[in-house]
Amino acid sequence: MPDNSRLLIPNRRRFLTLSGAALAAPWIIAGPARAAGQVIVRTPGGAYDDVMRRHVYEPFTKETGITVMPVAATVAKLMAMFRANNVELDLIDTGDGPLVTLGRAGALEPIDYGSWKWSKPEDVAPEYRHELRVANFVYASVLAYNKESFPDGKNPKSWAEFWDAGKFPGPRMLADMASSSPDLEFALLADGVPRDQIYPMDLDRAFKSLSRIRPNIRKFWDTGALSAQMLSDKEVVLGSIWNGRLQTLIDKGAPLGFEWAENMIQVQSLSIFKGSPNKANAQKLVDFMMQPSVQAKYSKDLEYGPTNLKAFDMLPPEQVQRMPGSPAARQGGFMRNVEWLEANRDKVNRAWSRWILG
Repeated sequence: MPDNSRLLIPNRRRFLTLSGAALAAPWIIAGPARAAGQVIVRTPGGAYDDVMRRHVYEPFTKETGITVMPVAATVAKLMAMFRANNVELDLIDTGDGPLVTLGRAGALEPIDYGSWKWSKPEDVAPEYRHELRVANFVYASVLAYNKESFPDGKNPKSWAEFWDAGKFPGPRMLADMASSSPDLEFALLADGVPRDQIYPMDLDRAFKSLSRIRPNIRKFWDTGALSAQMLSDKEVVLGSIWNGRLQTLIDKGAPLGFEWAENMIQVQSLSIFKGSPNKANAQKLVDFMMQPSVQAKYSKDLEYGPTNLKAFDMLPPEQVQRMPGSPAARQGGFMRNVEWLEANRDKVNRAWSRWILG
């Protein structure tokens, strides 16, 4: 997946689109780039900024007097800034993959968990806390199905059953490499690999498994919009999809459902840019954003899960049930290992190219 797209994240409810292109918003920092009483944040933009401004940025400014300025930038732009020793922003808010890449290049500062005063690090799930990044919300890839094709709970309830086209007939979809990574994890699960033994991936085994289901795949989707459209139009009756895209369709009345079983947990994370002019302010903003009360508010609007587990106690039970990262969803799911994927991205990409053209 190209660097420019690796700064993008899956579509949230009512906002954010994923495409293979770079972020459309220009890289702009107006006037003198730095002021001691501000923090500049790389964000996905759009309605995401509206949600964060309402629940994070403005309350943070009211509490601290520090203003927050959201901007857009691609991973290539961030890397160029770092290599030129011309860092113009403080905090990076994006998917885990780009942050792993930037961290390996030495472009990130450690998260100062010891300085937190609003949040407690131990309240954040351990798998979401890392030295150079901390997750601020959770999304997931799930097994979706059409309830008209599979009524009364007769839908496949695992990826092994998804792979059983004889018992569960109908056109399917899975993720393309261009979506960020193909669904190799689901292929391994379908082949009997336990959730805790997916990584390091046996790529030969994964692609052999994909080959078995390939005749039943109508299309490998490369954007969240395409996956939602195919399910909505009943072009497919089964498929992997980001839960937020699916929930939007369900809320609009589409006869669709999904399984939390074997859901693949993914996260959006925060990192401090090395050489940040306002590093201390950025560390404070991370701390503020990780509070359970703050996460409960923005997670409710985003329809994605908080990473501070205490936040679930502040959300309506009916909303918790549909959120990734909830106790039930975590119990049935597994974390995508972005460290392994980023370290092996070129290898996976070559294997995918051979297989998809073969």
